[in-house]
Amino acid sequence: MAAAIALAGRTRGLTAPNPNVGCIIVRDGRVIGRGWTQPGGRPHAEAAAIADAGGDIAGSTVYATLEPCAHVSERGPACSDLLAVARPERVVIGAGDPDPRTNGQGAERLRAAGIAVTEGVEAAACRASMAGFLTRLATGRPQVTLKMGLSIDGGLAMDDGRSRWITGPAARAHAHVERARHELILVGRGTLAADAPKLDVRVAGLEARSPRPVLLSAHAEGLPEGWLHIASPNDIASLPGDHLMVEGGAGAAAAFLSADLIDRLAVYRAPILIGAARTLGDIGLTDLLQAHGRWQMVDMRALGGDRLEIYERRRS
Repeated sequence: MAAAIALAGRTRGLTAPNPNVGCIIVRDGRVIGRGWTQPGGRPHAEAAAIADAGGDIAGSTVYATLEPCAHVSERGPACSDLLAVARPERVVIGAGDPDPRTNGQGAERLRAAGIAVTEGVEAAACRASMAGFLTRLATGRPQVTLKMGLSIDGGLAMDDGRSRWITGPAARAHAHVERARHELILVGRGTLAADAPKLDVRVAGLEARSPRPVLLSAHAEGLPEGWLHIASPNDIASLPGDHLMVEGGAGAAAAFLSADLIDRLAVYRAPILIGAARTLGDIGLTDLLQAHGRWQMVDMRALGGDRLEIYERRRS
């Protein structure tokens, strides 16, 4: 299942409105098929894995990060039907599919075909791998990551707004990989005016994965060609795609935090002191007790001389 999750990551940010799913087929201790949801959402991972196995998967075990779908669309058959015809011995499912068109029906269809089904294997990791799809399904909006480059003393930029460069090259390269995992990237009016950012991906081999830029501003005046515009963080439901990265600046970050629309924090912390600096500002906190228990660290690693910390928003 861990290998299937890794395959699912290959097209994160490219499959909306479908989830990015991974699938591995094993027979006699050997992998005979690998698949992941293709860009645009089709073929699905199971169909790709069956094709990779040459169509013959009888007697195998199929590992899928999401419950095989139960609904037929104009773009392809239901994966549970494909598997029922292909006759694997067993299907191992990571996470259930809350889409009402499937939601347990895929697993039941497999059982009705005489195929053994095991559910809930590495379920949390599988859900995390397709958090954008699940967030859109549950809330009607994309999953939002706030990326911040900070000094030791919490500065986002010099007092005059300059922020190039707080972090070193390794951290900046990692941030570009993060960009490649999102369909959308957002900055505020101040960042657009101060930096005229391209917001593209500048890592060899990933240039085509550049997200679409979005401007957060009260008005769309001066909107660069190809950019999208929203007037408020609460407008993100109208944006296409399941993954939005908020990259700058302090005003945009504070606006999204105040609206409680940040699901994930990516904090790149550099071993420097700025002193007089721009910081987040008001995020709507009225009592220090409100700040506790909201964020859980899920990853921390060194990137050259810098440190990356990943936090997820705790929600009921």
